[in-house]
Amino acid sequence: MTAKEAHPLKAVMIGAGEEALHTIAKAQEHGVKVLALDGDPKAAGLSAADRGLVVDISRESDVIETVRREGADFTLTAPIGRYLTTIGAVNDALSLPGITRRMAQLCTDKYRFHAALSRAGLRKCHCYAIDSKTDKSGAKERFLLQYPAILKPRYGSGSRGIFYLGDSYEMTEALSGLGDEDYVLEDCVPGEEYGIDGAVIQGKFYMVLLRKKINTPPPARQAVGYFSCGRENAFWQQAHDHMEKVVRCLGLEECLLHCDVIRSAEGPFVIELSARPSGHNLHNLFTPLSTGVDMAEEYVKYRLGETYSFVPKETRSMMIHYFDGQGKVARVPDRLQIEYYTRQDAKAGELRRLLAWQCRLTEGERLDPVSDGHSLMGRGYYILEGTDEHELLEMSRQIMDGILYQ
Repeated sequence: MTAKEAHPLKAVMIGAGEEALHTIAKAQEHGVKVLALDGDPKAAGLSAADRGLVVDISRESDVIETVRREGADFTLTAPIGRYLTTIGAVNDALSLPGITRRMAQLCTDKYRFHAALSRAGLRKCHCYAIDSKTDKSGAKERFLLQYPAILKPRYGSGSRGIFYLGDSYEMTEALSGLGDEDYVLEDCVPGEEYGIDGAVIQGKFYMVLLRKKINTPPPARQAVGYFSCGRENAFWQQAHDHMEKVVRCLGLEECLLHCDVIRSAEGPFVIELSARPSGHNLHNLFTPLSTGVDMAEEYVKYRLGETYSFVPKETRSMMIHYFDGQGKVARVPDRLQIEYYTRQDAKAGELRRLLAWQCRLTEGERLDPVSDGHSLMGRGYYILEGTDEHELLEMSRQIMDGILYQ
């Protein structure tokens, strides 16, 4: 019996929803015992972990005491919103490696995030903190903005509760209808939107994947798909170099991360960044398929002192697309039918271009227009491989328009 088998390391997963399952499984595959904590007794990760406990992760002191009692050598991160700060608080209190609470606050508080990058000259736009006490009278004159503008929740991450404001009248109307939640109001910087999956290890930033977004038109501007982009993409190096500066500015270290960035006329503009993996079947499926790098697994290997790598050997030309159609679902094909539509005859035989398929639609179901991530992600997705974006879009069109919707 090896020393690792006799005394396995223990990791704690704080926030154990369905999107934590991949990381839990990868840790267990490498002999790590996983403690999972979540306030929802039905959270999928609680039963998947070696030990699952129902704990309200918004209560930092309760989580700290639970982890202190149960023991842990390091924390694991899954897609999580505002309570990334609880992970940082646990690391601080128990001297565990990973992000600090201060780092987590900069990731989850959009105004602090803006202020930090703005002071470093890495974010140039108007940005205002808005809460229930903010005087909203004379907003047109008080808030200097370049329209269109964005009003979005100050804390957490994702596309929930975002207002796309075309002019000062729409801004005034939106501000007058706000409740008690805190918001930020900022310029909407024009340009192509991208996502980034990466890691910071021993002070070095690794960009694992650059993802070009496929967005719905305003006002939703919801990502309904992504293209993988390798080093040959003209924006890759520019985004990488900018992200190195952002990571240093925020003081991030020993973490996985994802962010949204705009390729603007003035260079990269980071919209949001969070020190945890991306959700929506990106970090656990799309990124490993397109790059060969499973970020969760490589991070576990790093923590175990094993050989690891966050550098892709190649980036395959791929697309992940979610079911953003609207109208009545005429019929739902099975995977074999979809594979038929996406095959390529390559001299010696047929190549499969469909790499993943999950469809949760039902015949006769009527789909409303996509308004945010919540209205989209439960429908399912598919992942295609092709020679370029044009071919991928054509295959996607055949799936979305040719078979599914009336």
